[in-house]
Amino acid sequence: MAKIQGLDHAAYRCRNSEQTRQFYEDFLGLPLVEAFEIDLTQAGRATGVLHSFYQMQDGACIAFFEDPEQPFDFKPQHDFDLHLALAVDHETLHAMFQKGRQSGIDTRGIADHGFIHSIYFRDPNGYVVELAARTDTSMAGSVAAHKALTAWQFKRSAS
Repeated sequence: MAKIQGLDHAAYRCRNSEQTRQFYEDFLGLPLVEAFEIDLTQAGRATGVLHSFYQMQDGACIAFFEDPEQPFDFKPQHDFDLHLALAVDHETLHAMFQKGRQSGIDTRGIADHGFIHSIYFRDPNGYVVELAARTDTSMAGSVAAHKALTAWQFKRSAS
């Protein structure tokens, strides 16, 4: 049986590739490592889409599709609906918190979630981007996670 090795890339739509580059490369420091135009889909449909990739230290990427011909109907999201969490150390977390505020970017935090401390930004597309610094190198573990899920299911069914 094949095992998942890790994240290669996660891809999202964007409104404007240059504004997206400014946020992810200039502000967050993730280098733009690949960009190519897609002019024909796998189904044979003509298109005009730019696909761009921003690389993290572990080699995984955050990627974006800009398709000017298709509407980008982004529904404003709450943090609990959809967000992208990126791992950083505590020094970077505090530095990026200040950089966000000084750059006039919507910056929230620092939130203490127990096992991580987090700050939150909105990128130019409206996505919530979290920077998370672990306070504990290990997660609670499978047993504790399953116990929390079971307690939640019981609580939900009781209400």
